[in-house]
Amino acid sequence: MKFPIEELTISDFHSAILSKKITATELVNEYLVRIKNIDQNGPKLNSIITINEKALHEANMLDEYLNLEGELKGPLHGVPIAVKDQIETAGVMTTFGSIAMDGYVPTEDATIIKKLKDAGAIIIAKTTMPDFATSWFGYSSKNGVSKNPYDLLYDPGGSSGGTGIAIAANLAMVGIGEDTGGSIRLPASCNNLVGLKTTPGMISRAGMSPLVIFQDSAGPMCRTVEDLARVLDVIVGFDDKDPFTSSALISGNKNYVDSLKVEGFKGRRVGVLKSLFEDLQLAGSTPVNQLIRKALGDLESLGAILVDVEISDLDHYIELTSLYVTRSKYDINNFLATRDAPIKTVEEIYNRKQYHPSLELFEMLANGPSHPEEESDYLERYVAREKFQQVILNEMGKKEVDIIVYPTTSIPTPSRKELDNGKWTTFTYPTNTLIAAQSWLPAITVPAGFVGALPVGLEFMGIPYGEDDLISKAYAFEKFTSHRRSPRV
Repeated sequence: MKFPIEELTISDFHSAILSKKITATELVNEYLVRIKNIDQNGPKLNSIITINEKALHEANMLDEYLNLEGELKGPLHGVPIAVKDQIETAGVMTTFGSIAMDGYVPTEDATIIKKLKDAGAIIIAKTTMPDFATSWFGYSSKNGVSKNPYDLLYDPGGSSGGTGIAIAANLAMVGIGEDTGGSIRLPASCNNLVGLKTTPGMISRAGMSPLVIFQDSAGPMCRTVEDLARVLDVIVGFDDKDPFTSSALISGNKNYVDSLKVEGFKGRRVGVLKSLFEDLQLAGSTPVNQLIRKALGDLESLGAILVDVEISDLDHYIELTSLYVTRSKYDINNFLATRDAPIKTVEEIYNRKQYHPSLELFEMLANGPSHPEEESDYLERYVAREKFQQVILNEMGKKEVDIIVYPTTSIPTPSRKELDNGKWTTFTYPTNTLIAAQSWLPAITVPAGFVGALPVGLEFMGIPYGEDDLISKAYAFEKFTSHRRSPRV
């Protein structure tokens, strides 16, 4: 009988590998078989762009190390990880989701990849994403259209959708995505996963293509909060290649696995942002709102004291602090200019029409300013971020709440037909992930249940450098509710 790998966690895998029930080589091979049968064939989920051809060799080397040394090489020994193709991986093609970058093979690992490898992890594959992360949806000029494993006629979310699919469908053990406006949390919600956006700068972005450089946050996407904490412990920290990681110094040396406590809500005040569900009049939001009300009851059962909160002028601040069209082309062009890449600018890609035609944000930023300061309101928009954060934190202080909760998205993920017909765009889709992203606050999404076959997430937003508290509360909610289940693919 084969060792069961579906829903396999890091701790269970390490127990199994130490007791000789499975090897890292066998595990990688099992995932590669699933990728072939489910992603490339059968339902053709289309979550993988490139498989690491050395994955089996690396697994075999780790098995030899364990046999020789009698111990694991690191906290992620033998763990196969699917990584968003936004992050450079030495010797493995990295396309950033763009056909224009087809064939680009970096010679150096991004800092986050190096940390994962040093911890014993195996990069098994690079995952599908929209061109340069410019969409909430599963469209890519490099890899085509991706499918939600819970219902193949629906979207998996983006822009870390490939990672979301791969982890949900058990094509790897854990995943890495990137979140600028919600690109970890949205697909995590759509794929019944846990996903974390850290305080910007907690994790190095060196070797990762940017969207808005001071807002970009790499991070874990996992089936359990415990796995997420284990990955986070490896990838956080200062990196002199990324000056924004001074944030990691401010946060201090925390062990996030130590935050896994089921009493995280007991006697704690939790802010409820009712404007995002109770007061919402939006087609498709009713079943999501019902799930959120049930989740709030679960929080009370866990000992939380629920308190209504408001964010003044929320829509105004979300619009004002949006810098994607103003800033992204400049940041992407600066990144490409330092690479031995087949193409050097967003303008070249746009003029050659080497992007997916459904990516309206890519078209908008291609026609945006070459330098953000060419826009007269750029400074006002940049400074507004600090004011936005103050508004949120002052409300939290006034109401004495630890975190604020709300639905990750106001409606379930849309169908492919709806998206192809233009019902939703990147600028009209009602995701609530922009709040934490554009106020530079950490946030985590956890499974909250299903609308039909489609997963829905609950988001917890906290204070800067409060990732440990978010993890504690997400862990308590996860253990109490147990909403995670595998898709039937």
